[in-house]
Amino acid sequence: MNCGDFVDSVTAFLDGAMDEATELRFLTHLTTCGDCETCFDQFRQTITILGELPEERLATAARDQLLGAFGALRRD
Repeated sequence: MNCGDFVDSVTAFLDGAMDEATELRFLTHLTTCGDCETCFDQFRQTITILGELPEERLATAARDQLLGAFGALRRD
């Protein structure tokens, strides 16, 4: 597994959606590549931090304004 494949596979690994052979390649790469180890740690830190954030809601008017702005971008 190369670094690009590793990064593309992080979500599948975290979700437990890999077959055994792919998971073995993933873990082998993780233990031998410092850059991917750092990347994986950043994924885990992000998940930990986001898991602790309170749910916030946009005011209806703000939500409608944002959706209108995004819709206008798609039409351009």
